[in-house]
Amino acid sequence: MVSVCIGVYGLQDWFGGEIAPVVALAVAAERAGVDQINITDHVVMGNRTDRYPYGKFMTPPDYPWFEPLVYLAAVAGATQHIRLATGVVIAPLRPAALLAKQAATLDLLSSGRLDLGIGVGWQPEEYRACGVPFEDRYQILDEQMQAARRLWTQSPASFHGKYIDFEDIYCRPFPAQKRLPLLFGLAPLSKNIARIAEYGDGWLPIVQDPVAIGAGVALMHDAFRARARDPRELKVRAVPEAAFTADGQPDLEATLARVPALVAAGVTTIELHAVMYCRGPDEFDKFCRRLVTLKQ
Repeated sequence: MVSVCIGVYGLQDWFGGEIAPVVALAVAAERAGVDQINITDHVVMGNRTDRYPYGKFMTPPDYPWFEPLVYLAAVAGATQHIRLATGVVIAPLRPAALLAKQAATLDLLSSGRLDLGIGVGWQPEEYRACGVPFEDRYQILDEQMQAARRLWTQSPASFHGKYIDFEDIYCRPFPAQKRLPLLFGLAPLSKNIARIAEYGDGWLPIVQDPVAIGAGVALMHDAFRARARDPRELKVRAVPEAAFTADGQPDLEATLARVPALVAAGVTTIELHAVMYCRGPDEFDKFCRRLVTLKQ
């Protein structure tokens, strides 16, 4: 059965830019039966949003991006069941040991509800501001995830790489989940498929075409089998392509009509952004209840 997720991107606009009321929306989503809440990440943003590789960037450079793990910690304290997701945390911008400690703490605080979506971003200016070489982002990501898996399961832990190096260090507490899920927001290229199969648990496709997603899922299933992993364990969270009415307004029902094709392609979690389909918080509960019907 497919699970449903609400992306909280943009919801602060309903409250004059305040993020605290968006925590209450997560509580309302849980009450309605939504399975997961998701928030995305930018640490900083440069002016060159015209370089965004997936079309027109959706916001101006000075738009507020709230730190995902801080927001989700607030949600964890206000909820009991809804899963806490990121999509994606730009992992190489954060030291590996610090990210491992933050994720483990949040997972323990939430009694094992974290799905950590990670990626590498796209803007060199963001890396420069954080003192991280943009051209090395994939190699850093590889070492980060290998190091994090050790820090989450071994005490003391050791890792020796080009970018990350430690010997006999202790990073407690461990996550509440025996295996904290890592989902990768990467293109389904051969190297990325290998990354996901080697030390990941899921895929966050940027594409919305069911045929393209299905092709990527099939390759990842093969990669899981090659590593003696059960392909049924692969998590895939995707956003259906938005449909619009003749006058240019987002059409929720027409958008939801595209969900069965995504599920058939291997998507396990459907995510929609409430800011697109609700005019304000008064419509949020109805939106959540409609989304939950996808699980029936």
